[in-house]
Amino acid sequence: MRRRAFITLLGGVAAAGPLAARAQQSTMPGIGFLSPGSTDSDVVRLTGLRQGLKESGYVEGQNVAIEYRFAHGQNDRLPALAVDLVDRRISAIVSVGTPATLAAKAATATIPIVFHIGVDPVQFGFATSLSRPGGNLTGVVGFSADLVAKKLEILRELLPDAAVVAVLVNPANPIAEPESSAAQDAARSLGVKLHILRASTAGEIDAAFTSLGKLRARALVVADDPYFFNQLAQIMALAARDSVPTISNWREFPRAGGLMSYGIDVTDAYHQVGLYAGKILKGIRPADLPVQQVVKIEMLVNLKTAKTLGITFPLPLIGRADEVIE
Repeated sequence: MRRRAFITLLGGVAAAGPLAARAQQSTMPGIGFLSPGSTDSDVVRLTGLRQGLKESGYVEGQNVAIEYRFAHGQNDRLPALAVDLVDRRISAIVSVGTPATLAAKAATATIPIVFHIGVDPVQFGFATSLSRPGGNLTGVVGFSADLVAKKLEILRELLPDAAVVAVLVNPANPIAEPESSAAQDAARSLGVKLHILRASTAGEIDAAFTSLGKLRARALVVADDPYFFNQLAQIMALAARDSVPTISNWREFPRAGGLMSYGIDVTDAYHQVGLYAGKILKGIRPADLPVQQVVKIEMLVNLKTAKTLGITFPLPLIGRADEVIE
């Protein structure tokens, strides 16, 4: 082979390398991650999602790309973020919570959507039934209304003399209404007076805690909401400042110094979401994937914080805890 031809051949191979890489990248399936939270607040969710994808044979950056869209606590940004994901012609959308799922559903009737929500997907029009979703949406559901009622029961067991309690909900989340209704029903059955406090900004969370003293509320339940998860540090600091026994959904709360948590295992829930996203990338239709219900619920208690608050946990309650922090 002549030298000039050899050089030309090498140049062609070198040029083909980047082109081939770009071609491979362009054909790599993409998943949109739509969340009302932020990178920091969604660490646990993304850990579970990536675990599920990996078990399905997909590794981010190798054979699947993930496009992240965070609203940073501003739910009104979610519709535009959803449209942006649709415009990028991704293969599927993972939606975090009810507002994100509503935004994704409004943006596309064809791209598969895998949700994690705390409400009845049939009631909100996300599925025709749990067993046969029927459209382009499916996913994992953990009924938050049931959880908020259970948290009230736990507080009543911990503080049997508490005559007045409060629940903090986010009015910007459609889940707030069913949570509030379930909490009122639970309070009546427990014989306690309940106040519903509403907050969707940091300032409103401050105001809610300020009102606790005026309302003579003995304890506080923090409802399930991605924004509240993002504000756990603020909620924990206010609960400590005002010596308010507080229970949240998330294990991160007692681990960081809050009193206790009762809620779903978020990593496990998003592991299931990742498995479903992987199945959809392999060609299975969302309509053929039944909506799964979260079954792994965990309770964590912080005995050090309890001691600071002058609270003694009943032994049966400690015995039911999945983790006791001392």
